[in-house]
Amino acid sequence: MVAVPVGEFAVTQYPKYLMTLALGSCVGVCIWDPALRQGGMAHVMLPTSLESMAPGTEHRFASFAVPEMVRLLYDARSPRRRLVAKIAGGATMFRSDSSIAQIGTRNVAEVKRQLELLNIPVIAEDTGERHARTVEFLLDTGAMVIRSYLYGVKNL
Repeated sequence: MVAVPVGEFAVTQYPKYLMTLALGSCVGVCIWDPALRQGGMAHVMLPTSLESMAPGTEHRFASFAVPEMVRLLYDARSPRRRLVAKIAGGATMFRSDSSIAQIGTRNVAEVKRQLELLNIPVIAEDTGERHARTVEFLLDTGAMVIRSYLYGVKNL
């Protein structure tokens, strides 16, 4: 098992699997190459870095993490045409109309935008609502196993 901490991403291949905990407004992005049974997972905290970011924090942003993860998969012999994506998270964790409360919605939108720019289809998602999720990404089958207090276990 490869643990993916908040604001980080990892790329690996079967027989390993990827896991991230406590996706609230953050988004778990799983990208998979079914032919090589390899993939990546990002635990995206924020949509974009507006103008600059502190060194070493770029992995937190969808605008960096998604393309970089795809580049690493390409370097590992996975062409973009074979890649598919699944996403989870992006919850609205606080009852407010402020932009901070809407960060989950903005994270999901930016993740989808980045994937669209890279021509990678989102084939499944479990996003929004008001609950946290834990995600496992199984690289042998491409299954995304989502656990939440509200809904138990869900397989995408």
